[in-house]
Amino acid sequence: MPVRGTTSLLSPVRMSAVQELLLLPLTLLALQACLCHGACVEVDSDTEAVANEGFKLGCISCKKRGEVPAVASVNWYFKASDETEYSHLCSYENEEAFIIDMLSFEDRLAWNGSKHTRDLQDGSIYILNVTYNDTGTYKCMFNRILMYSNYEYHISTNKTIVINVVPRLTRGMASILSEVMMYVSIIGLQLWLVVEMIYCYRKISAAGEEALRESAFMSRKISRRRF
Repeated sequence: MPVRGTTSLLSPVRMSAVQELLLLPLTLLALQACLCHGACVEVDSDTEAVANEGFKLGCISCKKRGEVPAVASVNWYFKASDETEYSHLCSYENEEAFIIDMLSFEDRLAWNGSKHTRDLQDGSIYILNVTYNDTGTYKCMFNRILMYSNYEYHISTNKTIVINVVPRLTRGMASILSEVMMYVSIIGLQLWLVVEMIYCYRKISAAGEEALRESAFMSRKISRRRF
């Protein structure tokens, strides 16, 4: 009789221990997901700016060899819709941004890319109070030097962005559909995660109950041998 009483008292504790051990891999997986760092992604810049509002000219050039130290510089050029040649707009080098075209973009241009680093990957700029004269072609030129132990490797990347200034922002059907699909994907992933969590919980509970039944069976078997 004392043995049976002890078994019934320890059974919930054993079941809890089994569940904790089975939940440990899931906990470690969640912690690993939280510690992941974001990677560089080259995203195309928007091409439609609204008059009298701010606009970001995106220019991202990801470094393919993240483990290699590098130095990069960025130069922006602008060609108005009624012009044939580019004018030097601004540059970023040695952790400093320089606005060169002060006539067309006086007090309206700001650096919006990587800061406080010589190994920059984001060379975006921001135009304040967009005007119709800002319509035209913008060219972003990335110059990067990969510094290996025995030599240096030079890489040049050019990106051309044609900007159209409009009175108000217009959304195309493709933009609307992509946003709807994004929300549908997010909701679908959340539902899938909930289903997986319920499934894992049921598997863990079933394993705990099986361990509990096996423990009770062994305890009864030992008790019978003693008596």
